[in-house]
Amino acid sequence: MNNEQRMKELISTLKAWAAAYYERDASPASDAEYDALFDELVRLEAETGVTLPDSPTHRVGGAPLSSFEEHEHIRRLWSLDKVKTFDDLKEWAAKCGPSADESRKFILEYKFDGLTVNLTYDGGVLVYAATRGNGIIGEGITAQAKTIRTIPLTVPYTGKFEVRGECYMRVSVLEELNRNSDEQLKNPRNAAAGALRNLDPKVTAARKLDFTAYDVGYIEGKSFRYQTEMLDFLRDNGFSVEDLCCVGDIGSVLGGITAAEERRFDLDFDIDGMVIKLNDMEKAESLGYTDRFPRGAIAYKFPAQEQTTVVTDITWEVGRTGKLTPLAHVEPVELMGATIRRATLNNYDDIKRKRVGIGSRVFIRRSNDVIPEILSSADEGEPQNPVAPPTHCPYCGAHIEQRGAHVFCTNSLSCTPQIVARLAHFASRDAMDIEGFSEKTAELLINETGLRNIPELYELTPHSFKDLAGFGEKRIANLLGAIEKSKDCSLASFIFALGIPNVGIKTARDIASVFGTLEAFRACKREDLVAIRDVGEIVADSIMDFLRDESLSAQVDKLLALGVRPREEKKSASPSVLGGKTLVVTGTLSRMDRHSVEALIEELGGHASGSVSKKTDYLVCGENAGSKLDKARQLGVTVLSEDEFFGMIGR
Repeated sequence: MNNEQRMKELISTLKAWAAAYYERDASPASDAEYDALFDELVRLEAETGVTLPDSPTHRVGGAPLSSFEEHEHIRRLWSLDKVKTFDDLKEWAAKCGPSADESRKFILEYKFDGLTVNLTYDGGVLVYAATRGNGIIGEGITAQAKTIRTIPLTVPYTGKFEVRGECYMRVSVLEELNRNSDEQLKNPRNAAAGALRNLDPKVTAARKLDFTAYDVGYIEGKSFRYQTEMLDFLRDNGFSVEDLCCVGDIGSVLGGITAAEERRFDLDFDIDGMVIKLNDMEKAESLGYTDRFPRGAIAYKFPAQEQTTVVTDITWEVGRTGKLTPLAHVEPVELMGATIRRATLNNYDDIKRKRVGIGSRVFIRRSNDVIPEILSSADEGEPQNPVAPPTHCPYCGAHIEQRGAHVFCTNSLSCTPQIVARLAHFASRDAMDIEGFSEKTAELLINETGLRNIPELYELTPHSFKDLAGFGEKRIANLLGAIEKSKDCSLASFIFALGIPNVGIKTARDIASVFGTLEAFRACKREDLVAIRDVGEIVADSIMDFLRDESLSAQVDKLLALGVRPREEKKSASPSVLGGKTLVVTGTLSRMDRHSVEALIEELGGHASGSVSKKTDYLVCGENAGSKLDKARQLGVTVLSEDEFFGMIGR
């Protein structure tokens, strides 16, 4: 295949994908796949000096739908060139002028993963809203835009002007909608696009979208010299504008990008990179444009958060509670700097809803270091090789039973994966914190020594490890010492270590602070549990079922007989400055990790929440804070630095 044939093939594929993405709100390929083909086309065009008439490099976006009124923008909306490395970004910056030039200062903004919207105001009133379309002509969505609370319907400035920005759905909103709907939305970007390009404005309103402004494309009677000046104008006219990460030289930009990537997943909205612009708009204009993008701005793309691959197998993994969870094995694919070979599915209903089978091409998404999740099938229709639900435990062959949406292995006494997971959980950091005890250690002890339950950990002797591979005298002594040390533990850690279904470390701390002693907890009544803040009926039932189980109660008794002594938890007798207050902790802290600070808040009578709301009294803010800080400022919540927080509590 020669270069021209390959270019035609690339153009055909990219046009088909773009049509599905922009005109039908479908996603036949991931951003990473599209970018890879697009980059190859750009390279071939540069090598050959030929750009075919229908090449997507001529265009931005896609054609408007015939069901929407066409709208011609006053000024063209440009796309942005992109880079993926700091070296390429520094090379672009060098083309903007000498580093000593005062006009070569940059601003840094989030690159939202949403839908571009162009708003037209005249006489202080929103008169038109349109999608970007092909950059020159977009689709009229005025009725839909008016339902979005962060788009001002009126503004102080009475001249005619166009505002560009990004319409997006917050992650928390997507999660709420999916919790309350049988029809699952794939991701925030698709959900926002589907809402904006729906002919019924009521659908848009129900999706609770947000809008952030970042540019004035055209304005009568006014001009701006600097981007910062223009953004101040937008703020003064009631538009939501994200705070700038930095204004400075390229070194400041690189530091800002690094910080933004670290806090990327603390944000309540999706970003897929950062946008870098020359602050001096006259300087940027003098650099000119290509046929697709301005030379005075560029996008830095983060590693792909979403990819497509093919499912090769689906197995059922058994956890410490006996729950069987489907695990998809996929063709290896690079995602956010890691090679991915496995992805999660929640249960059999999830498999059916997402139309996943063996051989299915699927979208997968990864956040931080969490194992990726399958979002949906990229294929049309039902899978050709559907997966059947399990009828027996794949590890021990025991009968399984359905409980709600999940299936469970009924063999809790001798199903090895369950025992391994329970032992590893018991020894984990937030539980009994037995250093050196891992799942591999648990599996080895179960298979080689016949260890079958948690109390037997405290009956291990040096002889128990005789002839075990990898266990020398020093390692054995260290492990037995860690097991002995764990006998002196906090009540909260012990309760969490027991592995009661639906009881995490936060709930365990709440329980410990209310009951104070293990004896009081074991004698509690259901109504006592429901009265605890954040303990609902489901959690209370799980706890009561655990406490009433005679075999589990006998294991707790044996742990106590073997010397495990959970310390009594005492509340401060004097009123605390945090008594009855709700606090949220965000960012990177230097004196304690976030979990420890939250535990301290609870210990002092406060309530540690995970999200900022009108009920929040204080936000404790460390380095690299994200959207929680922005929301706290919007709501007028008192923000405390780490030092201010510890000073307030007298520590």
